[in-house]
Amino acid sequence: MFRQAIIQGARQFTPACRGGTLRTSPVVVHSVRQWQVAPSYARLRRGYFTEQTTSTSSSKEKENGPTPAASEPQTKTDQQRSPEDANELTKEVETLKKDVEERAKEARDYKDRFQRAAADFRNLQDRTEREKKIARDFAIQKFAKDLVESVDNLDRALSAVPAESRTEENKDLMNLYNGLKMTEEILLNTLKRHGLEKVDPMGEAFDPNKHEAVFQVPMPDKEPGTVFNVQQTGFALNGRTIRAAKVGVVAAAVE
Repeated sequence: MFRQAIIQGARQFTPACRGGTLRTSPVVVHSVRQWQVAPSYARLRRGYFTEQTTSTSSSKEKENGPTPAASEPQTKTDQQRSPEDANELTKEVETLKKDVEERAKEARDYKDRFQRAAADFRNLQDRTEREKKIARDFAIQKFAKDLVESVDNLDRALSAVPAESRTEENKDLMNLYNGLKMTEEILLNTLKRHGLEKVDPMGEAFDPNKHEAVFQVPMPDKEPGTVFNVQQTGFALNGRTIRAAKVGVVAAAVE
């Protein structure tokens, strides 16, 4: 309705302006007055409700006392702890200390076990390496023991040919001897490359770990305990004696 009044007033206002005379319609004047009065009326109503609300809240405060929000807040830190709370806190601290001590003891125990296991593992590795080396070095021990018999036979064959028979007149015997000697040398060199060596203890001191004493003879011109005769040579595989040499030893002089 207010909008229609404004539009109608505007229609009447436009021809009046064109004619030079401003005529105001009573409807327009009434509408403008209502538009000016409406805001003031609204302001009065807002003030009334605000005043009423304020007065209502103040009356409630008088009846019920101040609200909790109006009272001064008391923080938890300002409140004094009771002896029971202090005892409980002390018990909790003691429990935590015991727990920490137990955990530290378990950690030391686990560390000790780990160090022992690591040491055992290193010892096992070293022992395994030694056993592997021993197995590799002495894998042909049985074969070497059987092979030394062939070396002994070659040695016997060479010793069966006396030196005075090795002349140009006995050319065939000389060739046979030289062939056997070369075969023995090649065989000994091959065995040496694989760790098997021939041991000739002539003139050495008697060693029960390497020599087997067959007989003893007192000899005044030689030191007692010296090997002066070798009946059978010995053999050693990578430093280990696989066959002891059979020898004659000089005995101590009897007074």
